[in-house]
Amino acid sequence: MTDYRTLNRASWDERAPAHAASPDYAVERFAADPAYLSEVVRFDLPRLGDVTGLRGVHLQCHIGTDTVSLHRLGARMTGLDFSGASLAQARALAERAGAAVDFVEADVHDAPEVLGVGGFDLVYTGVGALCWLPDIRRWAGVVAALLRPGGRLFLREGHPMLWALDETHPDGLLVVEHPYFERPEPLVWEEPGTYVSTDATFRHNTTHEWNHGLGEVVTALLDAGLDLTMLQEHDSAPWDALPGRQVKDADGEWRLAERPWRLAQTYTLQARKR
Repeated sequence: MTDYRTLNRASWDERAPAHAASPDYAVERFAADPAYLSEVVRFDLPRLGDVTGLRGVHLQCHIGTDTVSLHRLGARMTGLDFSGASLAQARALAERAGAAVDFVEADVHDAPEVLGVGGFDLVYTGVGALCWLPDIRRWAGVVAALLRPGGRLFLREGHPMLWALDETHPDGLLVVEHPYFERPEPLVWEEPGTYVSTDATFRHNTTHEWNHGLGEVVTALLDAGLDLTMLQEHDSAPWDALPGRQVKDADGEWRLAERPWRLAQTYTLQARKR
């Protein structure tokens, strides 16, 4: 398997059941508590604003916990992902949670063709989505195509500075090792585990990923016909990106234990289609 989508899909397909079973995704909480929201969406709330009645699409939605959370906030949600195994878990979650969410299996680049052009008030995409895409300008074109005029993009993503660090450096220093800017060739990773608590073991461990500089993301969206309305950098991320150097707060966010102001780990970006 050499195509990046084939490699990456195999990894996500295999990990989806383990993610749904992990306490980190809190699937049982969604089923038991009709007011429960994912930690990611709870973090987003102060910036997200009122989404009641909006027609929204969650791109690269994985097992749907954030998609269902947006539905619970009043949006009419569709989730899209290229992993059939992930969507099987997402549909099971929505059924258990009593959430009327549509889930569509497709590559993110095919979203306008599959879902229609110009029909959405909100495009939402979450942490750890853009690193799987080789061309940020192509992605920005997808977002612009999906949105109606005046519709908005909400993006919280891992900061490109965080992705550029070597998290395994032995002496505790923050060392820039990987590309900050988008490169044609992927970063090839061989990672046997995953980012949630699980005892599962996996066979499909090779993935291809890309970084995209903050300026590249902003410029791609501007050129695609969106105007920037928010850009905030955060010193935390919803997973332990630098194991052994971080502490977790009560809201599920991880930040450096020492001088967390040294590193932006995620950012929130909002943009509106002209």
